[in-house]
Amino acid sequence: MKKTLIPLLSTCLALVAHAAPKPNIIYILADDMGYGDVHCLNPERSKIATPHIDRLAAEGMIFTDAHSSSSVCTPTRYGVMTGRYNWRTHLQEGVIWGYSKPLIAADRLTVPQLLKQQGYNTAMIGKWHLGMELPTLDGKPVMEGKKDQRKPKKTNIDWKGEIKEGPVDRGFDYLYGISASLDMAPYIWIENDRFVGEADNHHPSKPAPGFKKDQVLASIGNKTVEYLKKQDASKPFFIYVPLTSPHTPIVPSAQWKGKSSLGSYGDFMMETDHVIGQIMKAVDASEFAENTVVIVTADNGCSKAAKIDRLEKKGHFPSAHLRGSKADLWDGGHRVPFIVRWPKGVQAGSTSDETICLTDLMATAAELAGTTVPPHAGEDSVSFAPALKGEPIQSTRQGVIHHSISGHFAYRQGKWKLLLAKGSGGWTSPTERQVKPGSPVAQLYDMEADPGETKNLYTSHPEVAKQLLQQLQADVSKGRSTAGSASQNDIENIQLWKNNK
Repeated sequence: MKKTLIPLLSTCLALVAHAAPKPNIIYILADDMGYGDVHCLNPERSKIATPHIDRLAAEGMIFTDAHSSSSVCTPTRYGVMTGRYNWRTHLQEGVIWGYSKPLIAADRLTVPQLLKQQGYNTAMIGKWHLGMELPTLDGKPVMEGKKDQRKPKKTNIDWKGEIKEGPVDRGFDYLYGISASLDMAPYIWIENDRFVGEADNHHPSKPAPGFKKDQVLASIGNKTVEYLKKQDASKPFFIYVPLTSPHTPIVPSAQWKGKSSLGSYGDFMMETDHVIGQIMKAVDASEFAENTVVIVTADNGCSKAAKIDRLEKKGHFPSAHLRGSKADLWDGGHRVPFIVRWPKGVQAGSTSDETICLTDLMATAAELAGTTVPPHAGEDSVSFAPALKGEPIQSTRQGVIHHSISGHFAYRQGKWKLLLAKGSGGWTSPTERQVKPGSPVAQLYDMEADPGETKNLYTSHPEVAKQLLQQLQADVSKGRSTAGSASQNDIENIQLWKNNK
């Protein structure tokens, strides 16, 4: 009996030893970086030097038709972490704040949780902006009864207390970051479930001692490098690196001021590229570089706070050839840079024109880790892993749903894009209030012939508009846009038409 088992055991051990190791995954999410801000994606109309991102693209794959699930911050981050559209929650428009309660439900599977189940170390370094339960001195919610969520006059935070329902309770082994954007209090670092130091409840807009806004980006880079140096090839890891740049406040550090010819925004973009380069340098110096997937993307398009009109006068077009910018339904609001380098699995200098969404991280990570997304999780996530090998994506999703800051919907299927809005659905003119009387109630564009969304075909192709609307309605009502049993949205009625159609 023993003689039979020993060879069998030896064979099994040999198979395990030669099994393909699971790749490490580093997901870098820039904040408000336009498609055209990356030089290699917009060579003729970009005036910002991004040598490190350009090198990443030269050594990996560029996705030319990647979209954030929303044209603003919090909603996109929800989709990245859960593989599910944000408007399936109570967040139907806008964003949450630095003191807000958790948007991700406790029983909702996240990407880091899924990967932890597959033996990964998980870490997040950077900006969360998905809410958490902050400890208070009186047991009452931080912002109870107060309207000014961005810059309150007074708070009741217990700076020595335990933070709950944050990143470490949503799947991350390690956290070093901030609760929300750098233009939203509180301004203090958080490590795991504790504040680093103490801020002032009587002056909430004042940063905690040692917290300097123009040093946050560099600190995120340094902490990421520090974490990478502690890893080795014996266990796979997932690092989520949501940067704070080039989002407002546009605060390049002293050494980067004046580096571009475009003012503070150009300087901040160059510093953003530099930090990504530092992370890449740490990866390249490691023993696991060959089997590490590095993804660089953004949560939405460039913000008008960058003074886009001035940038364009100087020859820099943050949205490249696309119409609109952050907050909009037009592609400039949500078509984002998406670059993947994986020496072991991606051909250098390759390109994919497949339409993908940032909700696709969950299904892709699952496939790369050798598992599948369980039922009633990642309802809007499709794996783009086949595209990394130059193969077609086998999608059970009919199309991709876009969402603007004001909650307007759009639907993209193949070359067609339907917008349930008369104007931008966001901040770019014409907004919904600026559209001329008598304008069509919606917009329809052929994105192959007209990527700049200049010729509205809604009235001339009613059959196409009808088909897209029906598919959008089905994806919303079923609680999922991928194959599988119906799921439930968190709210009962989701309003598709915001213009009283």
